[in-house]
Amino acid sequence: MGNLTRRSLLKGSVAGVAALQVPALSPSLTSEVAARKGRIHQSVCQWCYPHMSVDQLAEYAAKIGLRGVDLLQPDQYEIPRRYGLVCTMGYAGGREIGKGLNRVENHAAIEEGFRLNIPRAAKAGVPNVITFSGNRGGTVDEEGARTAIAGLNRVKKIAEDHGVTICMELLNSKRDHPDYMCDHTAWGVRVVREVNSPNVKLLYDIYHMQIMEGDLITTIRENMQWIGHFHTGGVPGRHELDTRRRFSGTR
Repeated sequence: MGNLTRRSLLKGSVAGVAALQVPALSPSLTSEVAARKGRIHQSVCQWCYPHMSVDQLAEYAAKIGLRGVDLLQPDQYEIPRRYGLVCTMGYAGGREIGKGLNRVENHAAIEEGFRLNIPRAAKAGVPNVITFSGNRGGTVDEEGARTAIAGLNRVKKIAEDHGVTICMELLNSKRDHPDYMCDHTAWGVRVVREVNSPNVKLLYDIYHMQIMEGDLITTIRENMQWIGHFHTGGVPGRHELDTRRRFSGTR
């Protein structure tokens, strides 16, 4: 581990890649991490590291200068706080990738989950909770959008009352999640714009939207007011965002 660089440790952004075997940091590396400017608030997704406990992941994330851990269950919300971090995006009963807001029959369960877990999230300092559109399953996008709007209108006051943001995730339907409905920025923006709540936004996943759309920077700039959180990973491979091909001198 003697030739580790800060870049090799701070891989990616919200869904960045870190070592599964947690090494000890050298004094020089620790001081370099401490000197970070703090302009980028990075967290790490727990599901990427199934062989690490949440405690191990949070402890190491704190050592390398990250701010939080994403996608924890309600009974894990408090763990990052032991290390000066926060759960930056929590599961809270927003259903599943394939079964979400675009079906009326899912709305009651989503509301029940949010009524139980959004107050828990607020108490633990969790700023965001995740939800999903669900798969199309034969439903056309226009009908699915209207149904998702109705579902989010049903729960938005819970989020507003507790200062927590509900984030509906954009995912690709081309490769990883076939038939997922919220697979284009325009569809997601249409839904959250009509809900029109400061506590209902999109989880914009750069990996997924590069696969579906490209033109990421312009899309983000034009729709930033509707985005509450980012996930990221490189394409192809879903690993580190790599700028070497464009900026060979950055290392």
